[in-house]
Order: sequence, then structure tokens, then C-alpha cells
Amino acid sequence: MIVPQLPAAVLWDMDGTLVDTEPFWFAAETELVGRFGGTWTHEQAISLVGSGLRDGARVLQQHGVRMDVEEIVAWQTEFVTDHLVAPLPWRPGALALLAAIRDAGVPTALVTMSERRMAEAVAAAVPFGAFDVVVAGDDVERPKPHPEAYLRAAELLGVDIAACVAIEDSPPGLAAAVASGAATVGVPHQAVLPEGDRWRLWRTLDGRGPEDLAAVADELRTA
Repeated sequence: MIVPQLPAAVLWDMDGTLVDTEPFWFAAETELVGRFGGTWTHEQAISLVGSGLRDGARVLQQHGVRMDVEEIVAWQTEFVTDHLVAPLPWRPGALALLAAIRDAGVPTALVTMSERRMAEAVAAAVPFGAFDVVVAGDDVERPKPHPEAYLRAAELLGVDIAACVAIEDSPPGLAAAVASGAATVGVPHQAVLPEGDRWRLWRTLDGRGPEDLAAVADELRTA
């Protein structure tokens, strides 16, 4: 029996994939729109999951938030960061899988549309040296669903993106990872992810290991 080769690197989304920050983002959006006399529904919040913060800020402006884009991004980032108190709400199985990947010697990157200061705070909260590279929303010109962030992560790690596996939870993130050429695993959380031939969906990361990521990469390469 041929054992699939481990990925050259594993590229992790953060919000909703590694740590359950989405309720904090929803609360930030609701409060901000409410301050300007508007209402913000759960469905509207879901529609922004995985999007670039600046794209989301423009949507909030359309719903009455009279602040400029960078002010909105800064306010939301501070709101969410203030709510990230220990112990962080890690997604089921995420830390165990991340630890197993590190133990296997596979490089890792955190690839998020959140601001770098928040991404670095989350990375620092992992109880072991988790990430070789962090690529954040303020590091790229084009947010997810554009693949720039994933391509940047692979470049910084010095690996071929086609030999990497990306883990995502949102439609924009899934699209970005697939477009980059990485083998992609979607783990739905707040947003619904479609089935597709170019990625695989897992219900949870709980119980998964590096060998499962290797199997997905091998399956997608030969599909």
C-alpha cells in the first residue's frame, strides 16, 4: 500500500476555522450599525464571513455607518480583539490537528483577512510554536476570494502551492484557496459550503490527522 506524501505545508484560515471569532465579528457589526440607527441581521452578518475587512466596511457604510473604511476596520478589530480573552474559543479538533502537523515537521501558515495585530495575538495564544508564517488582511492588496494571500504564504514558506493543503470555513476563503492551486478542505461553521469536485468537505477537524490531509491532497491531485 502506497502511503500518500505529507503536504509541503498546511495553510490555515483563522476566523471560524482555527478559532471561533465569528460571533464577535457579528456583534461588532450589529453594534456599529446600531450606533447609526440601523439594523443588522444574522443573514447579513453571514454574508460577510470570510470577506476582506475593507470590503465588509464598505457594506457597513451602505447600511448607514458614517465612518471611513479604515476607521471601521480599526474599530471592529479593536472590538473583536478585546473579546479574545483566554481561553480562546478554539474550533473542535483544530489545536490537536495543528500540533500533529507540527510534530510531523510540516510547515504551517496562518492566512487570514483579519488585521496582522489580531492574527499575531491569536497565533501567540496557541500553546506551542504553531506558525512559520502569518499572512494577514493588511499584508495583501486583494482580499479573499482572490488567491493572493495563499500564494503569498506559499512564497514566504518557499514551497509549491500545488503541494500545500489549505483549510477554510467560508465561501470566499474556499474560493481563494482553490484558486491558488492548493488542495483545499472546507470545514463549514457559520456559512454553508457547497460540495465540489475541486475540494473536500469535512464536518469537523476533530479526530483528523496529517495523514488525512495527505489523503485529501493525493485524492484531489488524481481526481
